[in-house]
Order: sequence, then structure tokens, then C-alpha cells
Amino acid sequence: MTESKDNLVLFPKTLDYYQIQLTRMLETERYAEARSLLEFLLQCGGEAERHHTEWQALLGWLEAAFPEAEGGAYTGEAYTEDEEDAEETLRQRLADRSVQDSEYIPRLIANLSETDDPEQQLLILGQLNYADHPELEAGLRKWLADAERHAVVQFRALQVLRRQGAAGTVYFLRGGELLSVEAEATPLQFGEFPPAVLEVLDRVRQTAEVSDPTLSYFAEEMWKECIQVAYGTPIFRFMMEEEDGASDLWAAALHQFLTEKLHNHQGDDWVRDQYGITDELRFRYEQALRWLRMYAGELNAND
Repeated sequence: MTESKDNLVLFPKTLDYYQIQLTRMLETERYAEARSLLEFLLQCGGEAERHHTEWQALLGWLEAAFPEAEGGAYTGEAYTEDEEDAEETLRQRLADRSVQDSEYIPRLIANLSETDDPEQQLLILGQLNYADHPELEAGLRKWLADAERHAVVQFRALQVLRRQGAAGTVYFLRGGELLSVEAEATPLQFGEFPPAVLEVLDRVRQTAEVSDPTLSYFAEEMWKECIQVAYGTPIFRFMMEEEDGASDLWAAALHQFLTEKLHNHQGDDWVRDQYGITDELRFRYEQALRWLRMYAGELNAND
């Protein structure tokens, strides 16, 4: 972290750390600390400025929903509670609250439909992830099928269903189409994705470790979100193919996209050579690169 004339500037890895801290505070209902951290982050510049609008909206929601949770000066102290202990604490809090208020979980489920803010939806799903209620599975299935949601939010809801022990087909809307996945097949962590999907990052790391080590870090962050966005769509079937060099195609496309973004280098001859993208594979490689650009908002489906 560096300091500018008017505010603090966060480096990307520092920003990621604070984002993780904020998510953990919200999931464990430490709202006063979350308000303090948000107030601190809103003073930061650099990469943090891209998140100011969503942070301000989240802070406003916390102030309205939990006025008793007053913020204060952020101390910068890390939260070190064991992850399993934190999850068990949240699970017990939800169980206690459900006993005290039998409508608490149903209200959380209803709140998913009452807000269009993905950050608030993720916060609600973060609590439902540890809930135990007979209406939860049916409520989430209906919510997913009723209207299109942010792709990452949809994936998180599918993970909640998997943790609930749901089985069978789950329907959700994407791009005006009704898609489906099997609830029990939804990955709960990166290592559960198909081998071809995992191999993409291995290929990028091997290629970039000497020429551009920094690129591997950005590749990991981007790819892990890409596969969540693509999950259950036709493009995901392309990603998980184990034949015809699909891993090389996606690794090359990911490498090229990040090279363009990080270094403003447009030519792709070197990348195609490193990943063995022959003339026969060129069209599918360009399809993969086009999808990554659409994912990043640089193109729309009609371009």
C-alpha cells in the first residue's frame, strides 16, 4: 500500500486481502467491523476506486439494516479465527435465531427476490449457506428459475443447493434461455471442476513462469471467476472437453487476453506458438478469446 497526496492507494493483492476480510466479516455478522472497513476502503484510491460505488451502496445498506452496529476507525487487525470455527459459529447463530424467530430464514429467502443488488444477494446467500430449513431448497430453486440473476450469484446459489444435499435438475435463466445443471454435480471448490478446466491454469503457469510470472496471478483470479460465470452454459461444455486440445485453446486465449490487458500487446504469434495453436485450431482459439472479451465487457454478443 502506498500513500498519495489525498488518499491511500491499494495495490491489487492488498485490495484482494481487504475484499476477503470484508466478506468474512459479513458472513460472520461482524457488521460494525465491516462498516469500519468500508469507511476505510472508501478513502482509498488506485484500483480501489473501481469498487467505490458498490462499497458505498453496501455501506448504506448496513447503516440502514443495522443502525446499532456503529463503525469507527479501522484498526487493520487481521481476523484469525479458524475457518471451521467461524463456519460453526455462523451455523449456530443462524440456528439460534431461527429458534427465536421462525420466520427469519423465510424472510432471508424472500429478500433474495426483493433486491437486485448482487452484493446483497451474495450476502444473503452467505448466510443461507449455513442454514437448515425445510423451505430453503424449494425457495432457491424457484428463485433461480423465476428471473435472470448475475452469473456469479447464480453459481453461489447452486453451491448452496449442493451443500443442502439437493439432487436432480436445477433450472436457471441466462441470456433469455432456460438452462439446467444437476445440483449434486456443482463444484464446491476449484479442485472439483473437470480436469480439462483445471489444466488451463497449469498450462498458463508453465508458460508464464519465466517470461511473465505476474501474469499467472491474474490468470488464476480471472479463470476461477470465468468458470463460475460459464458453469452450466454451452461454453462450459467447450471448456471441459478433454479432446482436441481444448485446455491449450483456453490457456492460449487466457494468456493472450491478459497480455493485451497488462502490456497492451496485440500480436498473438508468440502465444499461439507456445500453446501449439495450429491453423486447424485457430478458429476455436479465436472463439475462446472472443468469449473472454465478452466476459470482460469489451464485446457484446452482437459484435
